[in-house]
Amino acid sequence: MNSGVKIGVISSGRGENLRYIIEAIRSGYLQAEVGIVLTDKKDAGAIRIAQEYGIKYQFIDPSGLNHEEYDQVLVNELDSHGISLVVLTGYMRILSSSFVQHYPDRILNIHPALLPSFRGLNAFQQALDYGVKWSGTTIHLVDEHIDHGPIIHQVPVPVKENDTYNSLKGRIQRAEYKAYPKAIKMFIEGNPRIKGRRLVLDSKKEY
Repeated sequence: MNSGVKIGVISSGRGENLRYIIEAIRSGYLQAEVGIVLTDKKDAGAIRIAQEYGIKYQFIDPSGLNHEEYDQVLVNELDSHGISLVVLTGYMRILSSSFVQHYPDRILNIHPALLPSFRGLNAFQQALDYGVKWSGTTIHLVDEHIDHGPIIHQVPVPVKENDTYNSLKGRIQRAEYKAYPKAIKMFIEGNPRIKGRRLVLDSKKEY
């Protein structure tokens, strides 16, 4: 992918990763532009962040639409803004096969665990219940399976003896804020190639 990539962000939640992506762009670390922010929640924090930074946003109401219809609305909106890379930040709906196929190897997602461990919902509690000493965050390409696509970047985070759900969640989220912009930079600048399950990046570059 070339520099100056136009990103479309889809979010359901607080949107804090969006904030750090925007700041990475404004600082010059990321050669990209957030062209549109889409959300399925009209009170999503991502809307407030988009407003704060003067970025276009759109709440797309899922009521009355089936899965395929809703995703087609998303595709139409993204395409109308010339989006070349889709970035998910806390998006709580599963993307349809048709959406994934429309943006092959051009959808990034962040998951609060070291995949393939603790896929799906409630990864923080899964880590605590299992008793692992390390968890973390993973940024990966989205394919047609949940939390399954090739991994771009991972950051390990220690799980402490006295951790609660909230303390572990907070520590992993703080790691996410640096990890996601770095992963996007790696993907944009790293000449990505997929070999089997592996995403191969240009090892000569510094990220």
